[in-house]
Amino acid sequence: MSTTWLITGTSSGLGREMTRQLLAEGHRVAATLRRPEALDDLRAEYGDRLWVAALDVTDTLAVRDVVDRAFADLGTIDVVVNNAGYGVFASVEEASDDQIERVLRTNVIGSMQVVRAALPHLRAQASGRILQVSSAGGQATYPNFGYYHASKWAIEGFSQTVAAEIAPFGIGLTIVEPGATQTGFSTGLQTAPVMPEYDAGPAGDTRRAIERGDFAIAGDAVKVAREIIRSTSVTPAPLRLVLGRDSYDDVLRQLRARVEQIEPQREVAYSTMLDSAAPCAAQ
Repeated sequence: MSTTWLITGTSSGLGREMTRQLLAEGHRVAATLRRPEALDDLRAEYGDRLWVAALDVTDTLAVRDVVDRAFADLGTIDVVVNNAGYGVFASVEEASDDQIERVLRTNVIGSMQVVRAALPHLRAQASGRILQVSSAGGQATYPNFGYYHASKWAIEGFSQTVAAEIAPFGIGLTIVEPGATQTGFSTGLQTAPVMPEYDAGPAGDTRRAIERGDFAIAGDAVKVAREIIRSTSVTPAPLRLVLGRDSYDDVLRQLRARVEQIEPQREVAYSTMLDSAAPCAAQ
């Protein structure tokens, strides 16, 4: 059965690959990107099944206009994919104010506004799926990615809340957490002048390890895109979709470490309750 998708950030990487696969399978795609000409080849091949609009998700008014037009022109949209993203590779002091603001405006505010713009339409049709592309970095952390992590941890908290709020409307939401995938995203990471104070520590160690090629980018973009698409056939919608061996291993290891850190604090945590408060049930 043919479905209709709205995908942001489709000029390259997973956004473009999902668009290509969906069109090849006979679906319709409303694709947004900052440079519409980047999809001229797909538009020439697939014609009216590819709806294209210029969009910078940091422009909230433009987000609302484009999303409204996509629903008006295409009618029912089955899946909305928040894929547009921006990355900064720098230690906490090295990044510029502009870089910090842009990563948060793109990955957090932009994603939030796409969801807010789409929800009235999805509620009206009483169906739909939202896919929020996050990262292994939405659960795990690595030196030099602090601002990227801040954006992904923020959008995961937002998305998990939204998933609960919209479930009664028949709308599902899945947070997608790919590992290091060959999409070209790493080559587009913004960097900053290196400070010697950080170069001697974990931030510098991570930078040098990447320069040496110690961190393999082994995720297959075609396979990752295929699994993201397949996830929409799963009911109810999985809250999270972890993709990549590195993502699975790193996320699981860091989640287990967090549990190990918290569990010994139970007695202290309970001791801070009001004396008149009812006792908490044992976990």
